[in-house]
Amino acid sequence: EEGQPSSATKLTSLDGNERWIHAGLKVELFTDDAEGYYLNVTTPAPCWFVLWRMEEEASISDTPIAKPEMVSLSYHDAGRWLDAQETVEQVPLPAEVLAWLQDFVDAKHVIEPKKRKRPDSFKRLEDRFGNPVSITTTKKFGGGHD
Repeated sequence: EEGQPSSATKLTSLDGNERWIHAGLKVELFTDDAEGYYLNVTTPAPCWFVLWRMEEEASISDTPIAKPEMVSLSYHDAGRWLDAQETVEQVPLPAEVLAWLQDFVDAKHVIEPKKRKRPDSFKRLEDRFGNPVSITTTKKFGGGHD
């Protein structure tokens, strides 16, 4: 959850750059966001969506670092975060988490039929009373103001 501190462990790589593991971030699945999870599991590369922010002042390192704030499995969450100008990274989803998420999607996601249908272009236009509609390009009302 946002605002909850994550416990961080520093890893040192061979090239001297710092790498950190952040634990303690919570991921919850909600039935009303099953479509967002469906969109994730049906992509070629399912992933965690991680919202992170740079520290303003160093808290766990000598210099400010990027710290994850929230994690989600929903495309909808990631889209909302990006719309809010947040920084979101994708982290590949392990096979066991993907299987668990797929089970949730299979149980909860219902594909809803499309509700709006575009009118057929070859059909005659009718008004609300069923009368043929006449279309003109000349101005019918408003007088001849020159």
